Amino acid sequence: MDTTASRILAAAEALFYEHGLRSVGVEAIAERAGVTKRTLYNHFDSKDALIAASLQARDSATVERYRSWLGDPALPLTERITRLFAALADHAAHPRWRGCGFTRAAVELAGQPGHPAVRMAAQHKTRFLRWLEQECRSAGASDPARLAAHVALLIEGAIARMLIHGDTGYALSAGEAAVTLVIADHAAGHPRHRSAPEYTEE
Repeated sequence: MDTTASRILAAAEALFYEHGLRSVGVEAIAERAGVTKRTLYNHFDSKDALIAASLQARDSATVERYRSWLGDPALPLTERITRLFAALADHAAHPRWRGCGFTRAAVELAGQPGHPAVRMAAQHKTRFLRWLEQECRSAGASDPARLAAHVALLIEGAIARMLIHGDTGYALSAGEAAVTLVIADHAAGHPRHRSAPEYTEE
């Protein structure tokens, strides 16, 4: 992507995340990027196309951020999950944090299920879940798909609660719940050994 398109995309990402999709016009994006509206439309056919492109640009970066939070695969999954939710709490404590841009886009455009941004948000959430499932599988989870789905729900719930109430403690509480799920999964995959009955002659 050329420098001009990158500037436009960076400006759009920042403004959409700070103020929402509907309230930001292409004029404001062009102004922040230091280009004219005509130049903006030369690179992106429409505002909808720019919205979708801005979300696509965040996709890999978001997954990689969570990957870094989860940390070293050599550590126990319980410890890694605890670190992930603690990092989420720290991230949400930033005054400019506005929650998950993908979830916010899907909610803001819920009345337009065919909107490219809604499709992009769905694709991102699916990709994130598949990544988390693979991490759980690599860590030896007995039911990685189920465990990943539950942990992903806790992440979404914590983000929503923090966004509404401004309390990062929700992420820590969600982390405790996630660790409980990891322990339960481990126990399900390693049933307690039962000693064989003693042999006695009839």
